[in-house]
Amino acid sequence: MNNHINKWVLITGGAKRIGAKIARTLHAEEMNLVIHFNTSSDAANELCSELNSIRNDSAIAIGSNLTNQTEVESLITKVIETTGQLDVLINNASTFYPTPIEDITLDDWDNLVGTNLKAPLFLCKHAAPYIKESRGCIINMVDIHASKPLKNHPIYGSAKSGLAMLTRSLAKDLAPEVRVNGIAPGMILWPENEPSEEIKQKVVDQIPLKRSGEPNDIAQTVLFLIANADYITGQIITVDGGRGINS
Repeated sequence: MNNHINKWVLITGGAKRIGAKIARTLHAEEMNLVIHFNTSSDAANELCSELNSIRNDSAIAIGSNLTNQTEVESLITKVIETTGQLDVLINNASTFYPTPIEDITLDDWDNLVGTNLKAPLFLCKHAAPYIKESRGCIINMVDIHASKPLKNHPIYGSAKSGLAMLTRSLAKDLAPEVRVNGIAPGMILWPENEPSEEIKQKVVDQIPLKRSGEPNDIAQTVLFLIANADYITGQIITVDGGRGINS
């Protein structure tokens, strides 16, 4: 039951919001954290200071632009040079914004596909030898909109749909040493540019449980997949309050 103690876990986009909640939850279970950040260096360092004040040398922050292929590879190199091991990779970092078809640019494609599909793929590639050695696991943060299109988000939805297939493909390719699963959150946190109260209410009305979720709902699912799911791989767990069962 405690074979997850002292594991080293890399969380991309781990400095804020859901990523930070995942970090605190896993740290409380005596795992060690590599908090990846892109521009949120202050938040990442503050989170590491908080965690290290609880348990010395248990968290580090490493910056990397995941749309830069060289930096994707060097991120894994830096993790191994610093920790000597990698047991769990959580591909949490994501870019999310609308791209109406008439306004789509190549930059939109490169950004949204780069962060939501390309970076997870190549992080998995570079991390796989180390995770195989530790017989660890990979968790990809997918989205309910990988299978249920969100209006005016064709690139984002396509990228997350690709990430869902990548999850299943790698579960087959990396078995039996590595388990690969995904989590598809529903309405957990509103975007930083929050919609109107009217729109929020329309979204909540679509959820059978009649409320949005909380970051802890995702963090507890991550913990389950790491610590208590030794016979689960190739699955995507939907955490959406039942929203996906509505038309």
